[in-house]
Amino acid sequence: MKNLLILCLFLVSPFLVFSQKPVYDKNLADSLGADDYGMKSYTLVMLKTGSGNIEDKARVDSLFRGHLDNIGRLAEAGELIVAGPLGKNSNNYRGIYIFDEPDKAKVAELLQTDPAIKEDLLAYDIYSWYGSAALPVYLETHSKIEKIRP
Repeated sequence: MKNLLILCLFLVSPFLVFSQKPVYDKNLADSLGADDYGMKSYTLVMLKTGSGNIEDKARVDSLFRGHLDNIGRLAEAGELIVAGPLGKNSNNYRGIYIFDEPDKAKVAELLQTDPAIKEDLLAYDIYSWYGSAALPVYLETHSKIEKIRP
């Protein structure tokens, strides 16, 4: 009997979940630039190893410190909403950025503010990306859980 009850609950639960109406907040959707699906266009940047070769370790360290500082500046300005490194891979991708800007030319200009990119230690590929319009609001929560800032 217990197994039959569990089976019935298992079979009925998808209908309960999918039959619930979304809790739509027009003001929030509009403030985030969401379309009818709650989505919007962003620009995705794949950072990869550049062609630059600097032997001076102190100089390289300084450029990557500037790279991290630039990430912070762009995030605080609300332009960069996702940034992070990737593990080793065969494409030499080093990290990703997601910009809250659909115009790839504008993003290319913003990328030139990164000293590691300017010195060709990092190169990049730029793509249009369509994702949840709620993505930018996670940063406020992240700042509350970040114990150490790089």
